[in-house]
Order: sequence, then structure tokens, then C-alpha cells
Amino acid sequence: MAGLVRMATNLDLQEQEQLDELKAFWNQWGNLITWTLTLVLAGFAAWNGWNWWQGQQGAKAALMFDELDRAVQAGEPDKAAKVFADMKERYAGALVTQQAGLMTARTQFDKGQVDAAITSLQWVADKGNDEHAALARLHLASVHLDKKAYDEALKQLDGIQSAEFAALSQDRRGDVLKAQGKTAEALVAWKAAWDKLEEGSDYRRIVEAKLTSAGAAPVAPAASGAKP
Repeated sequence: MAGLVRMATNLDLQEQEQLDELKAFWNQWGNLITWTLTLVLAGFAAWNGWNWWQGQQGAKAALMFDELDRAVQAGEPDKAAKVFADMKERYAGALVTQQAGLMTARTQFDKGQVDAAITSLQWVADKGNDEHAALARLHLASVHLDKKAYDEALKQLDGIQSAEFAALSQDRRGDVLKAQGKTAEALVAWKAAWDKLEEGSDYRRIVEAKLTSAGAAPVAPAASGAKP
């Protein structure tokens, strides 16, 4: 019996060491890698097994992300696209793969590969979480605006679900509507963006400049309790 107790204790210590190593791994990579199901998995064995699977998958995806980042920094869109394609095939569900898609699209666009950039962004828009998808759709709206594909630009903006990007979406919507000659509707969108943005922020001043140039300078609400 004592031998069994010692064996169980040793196993517990080994498992604790593994968990400590795993926690250190996630702390190192921060928000590059998602860890979503830990709290809902039933049973310690399932929880521990999932952690190790995620840890190993995340480590491999992170190594590929480093390779992609080097390609982006070197201005090599074709190499970045190749790594991104591998990441999509192997680790499509990882947040780091979504980030890789945004970075690949950026270097593709910078090098004039607009259609390739649209393809990369569309994958993130379709497969990413709310935040990454919103970023991808904002970029897509800008690209389609440049191409004068206004209906497609508005379609991308309609697909944004994240409340955090509501102000940016409304601002971009105003840009598209203005380009269509729909000035009155553009003013409504810009005013909605201005209302949502933090007072004193640089971006709010940009939106305010758009409103002012169109003859609709916004007026901040009077402070409560202010004397007439």
C-alpha cells in the first residue's frame, strides 16, 4: 500500500510539473494563442490531456508564425503566403493563424498583390473570431473602397459583429457613402462614429474634421449641471 501511495504521489508531482511548464508556456506567448475549453472540460484527466495537446499545437503554430513574421519583415509576400497556407491547413483554429492572415494580407497589399490580399483577408473574415474578423472586414472595406466596389465594401461592414469596432465601422461606412455621393447618409454614419469615440481621442478629431468639412460640425453635449 505504501508503495502505491508513493507512486501516486510521484505521479501527482509529475503532473504538477507539467502543468507549471504549460502555464509558463501560455504566459510567454500571451494573446498569440487561444486557450478556450479548459474550464468546461469535465474531469482532470481530460483537462490535463487537452492542455498538453493545445500546448504542443500552439508551440508548433508559434514557430511557423515566427517564420511568417520574418517573411513579412523582409517584404516577401509569396513566402509569407506559403507559410500562411501551411498554418491554415494545420492550425486553422488558432488565433495566431488569424493574426498571420492579417499580416500576410498587409505585405501582399504593400507589394501590389491586391487580389491575394483580399483572399487572405476574406479567410480571416470568414474563419476568425469577432475581433480578428472585424479587423479583416475593415481592411476589406478599405480595399473595395479603393477599387470603387462600394456595395462589396458596405457588405463587409455589415458583417462586423464586434462592438469594439462599431465606431471604426461607422466611420468607414461614412467614407463609402460619401464616395457614392450619399452625403446625407455619410454624415449620419460619421456622427454615429463620433458619438462612439472617446472624447479627446485623435481618431475622434479625424472624424470631426470630416463632419466639419461637410458643413456638419458636431456639438458636444453640454455638461450636466452647467449654468445657462
